[in-house]
Amino acid sequence: MYEPDCIFCKIAAGEIPCGKIYEDDDILAFMDINPISDGHILVIPKTHSARVHESNPDVLAKLAAKLPLLASAVIKGLGCSGYNILCNNGAAAGQEVDHVHFHIIPRNPADGVFTRWPKYQYPKGRSEELLEKIKSQLKA
Repeated sequence: MYEPDCIFCKIAAGEIPCGKIYEDDDILAFMDINPISDGHILVIPKTHSARVHESNPDVLAKLAAKLPLLASAVIKGLGCSGYNILCNNGAAAGQEVDHVHFHIIPRNPADGVFTRWPKYQYPKGRSEELLEKIKSQLKA
């Protein structure tokens, strides 16, 4: 599906140029124009969906199958010592473009890109409560 107001749909359709790294019938990987580190790339399905939970599982499987290839190219091509693969879903999670996309962010020690995530301890019984809420939706 093509969404005419979606910048990533326009990029996938070739209407807007990009620094293309990889392309097949279903997937496109290109340089992020607002990188948070050198070599930061985006990997998108060519068909539009805004969030992972709204996506076609077969398309996401094809995208996921390309992540090792692309991550390997980042590691070998840039000589970085690590990388993050992130997918933000919804504005509260930091998603800025409403088209599913995965970030591959090259990392090096002391690059200052991310610090460690804060640790959190559940109050007594809270983990079990949340577990049941999530599991109940798998039965629905």
